Amino acid sequence: MSVRTDSSAPHRAGFACFVGRPNAGKSTLTNALVGTKVAITSNRPQTTRHTVRGIVHRPEAQLVLVDTPGLHKPRTLLGERLNDVVRTTWSEVDVIGFCLPADQKLGPGDRYIAAELAGIKKTPKVAIVTKTDLVDSKTLATQLIAIDQLGKELGIEWAEIIPVSAVDAEGAARNPSPEAGARGAGQVSLLADLLVPMLPESPPLYPEGDLTDEPEQVMVAELIREAALEGVRDELPHSIAVVVEEMLPREDRPADKPLLDIHANVYIERPSQKGIIIGPKGQRLKEVGMKSRKHIEALLGTPVYLDLHVKVAKDWQRDPKQLRKLGF
Repeated sequence: MSVRTDSSAPHRAGFACFVGRPNAGKSTLTNALVGTKVAITSNRPQTTRHTVRGIVHRPEAQLVLVDTPGLHKPRTLLGERLNDVVRTTWSEVDVIGFCLPADQKLGPGDRYIAAELAGIKKTPKVAIVTKTDLVDSKTLATQLIAIDQLGKELGIEWAEIIPVSAVDAEGAARNPSPEAGARGAGQVSLLADLLVPMLPESPPLYPEGDLTDEPEQVMVAELIREAALEGVRDELPHSIAVVVEEMLPREDRPADKPLLDIHANVYIERPSQKGIIIGPKGQRLKEVGMKSRKHIEALLGTPVYLDLHVKVAKDWQRDPKQLRKLGF
């Protein structure tokens, strides 16, 4: 059945996913398209661990974005599981966007992913050149040619090759300016224009106001994790996991002054890392709490009391039992 928005065009709805090596700009692109903070972004590779769906609503279409972890050569059990998540996702979507940063030459990681993509025959593939705000037009042209060439070598027929600056579109560019913001928004909107015709005819899959179908607890945990990573990226790049134990409305509060109590545990791999997360006199953890609380309140639209505890889960990235407990 198709829903018609006007007499000529059928309504389309479907799933697109962005792939690319870690830190290729996939989460930033998802956020820019949806227009709000859905996937967590970090300038540290390997931060997205959950498949986060962002939903782009248009009168004539609904584009559901599935943000996968970066595909990479796995070194731990966690790495292997993340790669399995990626491949499963690829086989289930209507269009794949392969993100390649403009400011980095194509490397073995990109070729590894492209070779995997070449094996998926039916799904249309769009090459998306991200981070164009970081390069000049000559470097960008060279990158576009290299991507075209890569497709020819591997037998991938790109449905489109499109440059975007999602950072400009998010209004979070390194040198924010109205011109950059407008330019980025135009590029991101053009990307959505190109993806929509590749979706099947279908009524909307989600209600109008929905932006993501991730359980709120998972999104809250991701926001806390992003804040916890902020100042300690070099020391603890991937040793942090967050589990929200409970989210409960505070009892005995007047209806016009609700308060949500959130109790969460920040897990690290070794006792020696505890001091790094907590900081001198607990200052670091306090900042993590303040920062993430602001984002959580914006996400949930309600005041929040956030109770954070730091716990050690020894070598959790390599231990199947711990991985299960932490939701992987």
